[in-house]
Amino acid sequence: MKGPSLPDTAFDVLAIGSAIVDVFAPADDSFLAEEGLVKGSMRLIDTAEATRLYSRMAAGREVSGGSAANTAAGIAALGGRAGFVGLVADDQLGEVYAHDIRAAGVAYSVPPRGAEPPTARCLILVTPDAQRTMNTYLGASQELAETDIDLATVAAAKILYLEGYLWDPAEPRRAMRAAIAASRAAEREIALTLSDSFCVERHRDDFRRMIAGREIDLLFANEQEILSLAQTEDLDAAIAAVAPQVPLLVVTRSERGALAVTDGTRTEVPASPVTQLVDTTGAGDLFAAGFLAGRAAGRGVETSLRMGAIAAAEIISHYGARPEADLRELVRGLA
Repeated sequence: MKGPSLPDTAFDVLAIGSAIVDVFAPADDSFLAEEGLVKGSMRLIDTAEATRLYSRMAAGREVSGGSAANTAAGIAALGGRAGFVGLVADDQLGEVYAHDIRAAGVAYSVPPRGAEPPTARCLILVTPDAQRTMNTYLGASQELAETDIDLATVAAAKILYLEGYLWDPAEPRRAMRAAIAASRAAEREIALTLSDSFCVERHRDDFRRMIAGREIDLLFANEQEILSLAQTEDLDAAIAAVAPQVPLLVVTRSERGALAVTDGTRTEVPASPVTQLVDTTGAGDLFAAGFLAGRAAGRGVETSLRMGAIAAAEIISHYGARPEADLRELVRGLA
């Protein structure tokens, strides 16, 4: 909630995360086998491997990406006011990134910083069964510093949305902690996505401390992430352990839909139907976009969940993590 002396909100959602150029290309199982890649996995690679693998990929498509940036683009596509904070290098891919995300309707004003390390990129191999295998070079994205964040802008955003992936490097972690403090002082809402079960394993203690300390108002997790956070194999037990510590918990369950728990009340919605499953890249990111857009607009929990499900269904029906259909039209009929 906004205090009486605070400025009006400049954004519905301000997202902080990794600025990564996504390169999508089709691949078959034999290509993955030749490269020794595990289908559906994500691995970190260095500059040399990024160059080598890119040279072997089929013709692809380049778009601005990164988990939180995908969410910001989805919010903009839904008509929301979205901003993004992430760092690119002063190189060709950095220019591609800045132009593309602004073209998606997202406010982006972080200046590039030098040519080294280069702009981050994720080489995404999409197999015919719609599984994506990601090879990520983090580059400049991990250099984000507190000085790159305008704390007054943070304070003027209804919701601050943080990407768990960016919790790995120390400098961006300090930057996000400063953003949390600015948002909390302004009595705004703070959301965190756990990003990946391996990310949870690396930072479980930190995430637990933040949740227990009431630094997080809205926690996004998929089924594997919430199980990892609670260190249990039982979903209901995991929800029971985490939900009392956070005002709003949202758990996505792929084809089984999604659920939210707030004030002890559990709300569930089914997955939205998909005519053809093509590429699951960005499904969780766009679900978060739909939910956050609904919440920022004052929609209830169930409606926000349904908006998330609709956005996720649209994004998995084609390649890439940018909507191709009119999301505002798709959610128009929701109460």
